Amino acid sequence: MSSALTDLFPYPIVQAPMAGGVSVPSLAAAVCEAGGLGFLAAGYKTADGMYQEIKQLRSLTARPFGVNLFLPQPETADRAAVDVYAHQLAGEAAWYETELGDPDSGRDDGYEAKLAVLLDNPVPVVSFHFGVPAREVVDALHRVGTFAWVTATTADEARAVQDCGADAVIAQGVEAGGHQGTHRDLPETDGSGIGLLALLAQVREAVSLPVVAAGGLMRGGQIAAVLAAGASAAQMGTAFLATAESGAPDLHKRALTNPLFARTELTRAFTGRPARGLVNRFLREHGRYAPAAYPEVSHLTAPLRKAAATAGDVQGLALWAGQGHRLARELPAGHLVEVLAAELAAAGTALSAYTSGGTGR
Repeated sequence: MSSALTDLFPYPIVQAPMAGGVSVPSLAAAVCEAGGLGFLAAGYKTADGMYQEIKQLRSLTARPFGVNLFLPQPETADRAAVDVYAHQLAGEAAWYETELGDPDSGRDDGYEAKLAVLLDNPVPVVSFHFGVPAREVVDALHRVGTFAWVTATTADEARAVQDCGADAVIAQGVEAGGHQGTHRDLPETDGSGIGLLALLAQVREAVSLPVVAAGGLMRGGQIAAVLAAGASAAQMGTAFLATAESGAPDLHKRALTNPLFARTELTRAFTGRPARGLVNRFLREHGRYAPAAYPEVSHLTAPLRKAAATAGDVQGLALWAGQGHRLARELPAGHLVEVLAAELAAAGTALSAYTSGGTGR
């Protein structure tokens, strides 16, 4: 492994940055202290809000950590389609006694301001979602001692990550919960995502960068599998969503293992960009009609999601979750890291015994 990984955390376990208030400082700190790499999610926050969380995290741990940024998105939305979707959601607004959000509330997520903060107050790792940062951005981060990681969902995207000078590529399989980190949001590619193990093989042959595997990973044995397939570490989101330190609403945490929510789907219903979540009423009723319009749809539905949370209505929430959600464990985050590390060690011992002929036939 490159020092972009080995110098940062003893265990090859990365807590995924989950935007929307899930990846809070207490969660990231617990993961870091236990030997993994914790992440803060800067998405949907102001630059100052991000900075305050970084300061809080630094007061909780001296271990390395990361911060994730959303890249600004091009203006590709069909405004007429957004207006039609807003009309369809009028009933939801009436039900929750709220107004729909303004779809024109901004599209760059304060990217430049956040970069300025991270260059003035460097953190060990900055990761990027929804595209590839400019080479000059990566160079600037390197000058202040920060490693740059970038998500990719195809081998071609991984090549673009390598070309920008990044230190590691996060290979995100279609099993992953939350937003797919595709570099371009093309509706014609909906449903064509690549499973993690197939993606890992393709990315390993396409680039020479260290690879962090992401997508549906919930157990130490799965970490062992992706390491055997060529990954240097595993990034896990849903596994940490149910922990005590996670900032996710209790409704969301309980839904992960509730038999009522038997499966997940990729949907544009809540944000206008493909994201995997538990199938609930809102997803079923609106998913097929939602346009490819991010962040317009996200702004539009934000008050609905907030009202659903306030009302305790799990059927109106964006219940982001990976395909392994039924394996979620309600443990303290630090203890979960220890359990995963023990499971990884056990899997390694079993593999070693098999390859040495101890259990083979």
